Amino acid sequence: MQKIKKTADYTLFQKNSGHYAVKGKNGKWINGDEKQGILVAEQLITLPRPKAVPAEPEAESSEADAATA
Repeated sequence: MQKIKKTADYTLFQKNSGHYAVKGKNGKWINGDEKQGILVAEQLITLPRPKAVPAEPEAESSEADAATA
């Protein structure tokens, strides 16, 4: 692993595979959402945009409600 950056709170490493690792100031590895937030803040990764959910037309649901009533 190659050390990329060291701050007061954490140290950033890049693995040989190209992935990143974050070690906290207490010596423990940081994972999950906290790691993701740090990597985004350091502009090492970008998050994918969520896919837009197609809106269902309300006309169809109104017709279905009218048929059941």
